[in-house]
Amino acid sequence: MNVETQFARTADGTHVAYQVTGRGPLDIVFLRGWVADIETEWDEPVLARMLRRMQSMGRLIRLDRRGMGLSDRIAIHGPPTLEDRMDDIRAVMDAVDSRRALFIALGHGGDLAALFAAIHPERTLGLALYHPFARSVSSPDYPWPPPDDAWAESIERLRRDWGTREYAKRWAERSAPSRAGDERFIEWFIEQQRRSGSVADAIAVAQIQRETDVTDALGAIHVPTLVMARGPYLDRCRYFADRVTAARFVELPGADEMAVSGDTDAVLREVELFVDDLRVSPAGADLNRVLATLLFTDIVGSTERASVLGDRAWSDLLESHNQRTRELIHTFRGRVVDNVGDAALASFDGPGRAIRCAMTLVDSARDRGLEIRAGLHTGECEVAGDGLRGVAVHVGARVGGIAGPSEVLVTSTVKDLVAGAGFDFMSRGEHELKGVPGSWQLYAVGGAS
Repeated sequence: MNVETQFARTADGTHVAYQVTGRGPLDIVFLRGWVADIETEWDEPVLARMLRRMQSMGRLIRLDRRGMGLSDRIAIHGPPTLEDRMDDIRAVMDAVDSRRALFIALGHGGDLAALFAAIHPERTLGLALYHPFARSVSSPDYPWPPPDDAWAESIERLRRDWGTREYAKRWAERSAPSRAGDERFIEWFIEQQRRSGSVADAIAVAQIQRETDVTDALGAIHVPTLVMARGPYLDRCRYFADRVTAARFVELPGADEMAVSGDTDAVLREVELFVDDLRVSPAGADLNRVLATLLFTDIVGSTERASVLGDRAWSDLLESHNQRTRELIHTFRGRVVDNVGDAALASFDGPGRAIRCAMTLVDSARDRGLEIRAGLHTGECEVAGDGLRGVAVHVGARVGGIAGPSEVLVTSTVKDLVAGAGFDFMSRGEHELKGVPGSWQLYAVGGAS
């Protein structure tokens, strides 16, 4: 199919390739897994048929997330984080004037779509997810990912065999057994690997996915959600669905993990039924509840400093500091929620930007002869006018209070969402936060590359 590929540009200058087909009042953003290239997707007959059925439901928007296909490669801006890739989606939606969309996502596209829905419910109509991942590292309550030694072996195999027939055959035998003998499919998958990215690109994306954990974000999703699964990963996908408010889980027949193998029509039928339900009873997202990254800062030793300087000099210094704080929060695309005395509360739609803002604020304060402490937490908040409230606000405030002079302290939730961003984290152990149940693992931010 001859479809024009266009390019959107993100705020950081990344060029994102996209295609738009079909028409109708419903916008659909389709995200495949970690291997994808929009131009060669039309060359695979089963996938092309899937795309045609999706575009019969509405306007179909597809994109190569940064590091893939025709979009800018990883080396230009560093390995892509989930935050970067959410920016990719927003840039493409803005370019095609899409205000809200249904997200249909496969594999690791599902964790990205889920996080987008939690942070941007105003732009998300619903989620139809096939084989989504909450995380890729095992734990006692999440035993499905491979152990570290098996993961290291898979990375070495990727390094050695990426883009080869051997790698494609092995992948098909494991994830698409009903098409493992389909030579045309194997040839197409080899081409997909080569067009999707280099060996270095593939390894970088795989390692970032290994480190990413969106578990804590799932409870903040309040849009209609369909989770589908079949084969050996039913329990892993059911775990995902159980943590999303009012998600519907559908177990499909067959053993094929890839949607383009096995009974593809069963996947599409469920999506079509889901779309019909949205049209008949469009459940609006709860726009008063969002996932946000909260940044708390205050000046260390402000009372003592005010006593030394005197009221007038301290007032001038404080006003200069607060003005610069507001400017930097705006620069990093944050929003000042509150700024009283020497303390500030800001919210961000991405934890990476919030961390970089906090580090810059620390340096800015030092330039004025001040030291601040900063605490960050990502959690679900209730929007109350221009303010925010909820447990997440209390957690962020308590973390900020624990931070030392010129220290940026974050919860494990923040750390898990910035995989690949180049930050160094140093454990500060577990802490009990006054008025907040449980214990919290905290980390100090050491730097970013």
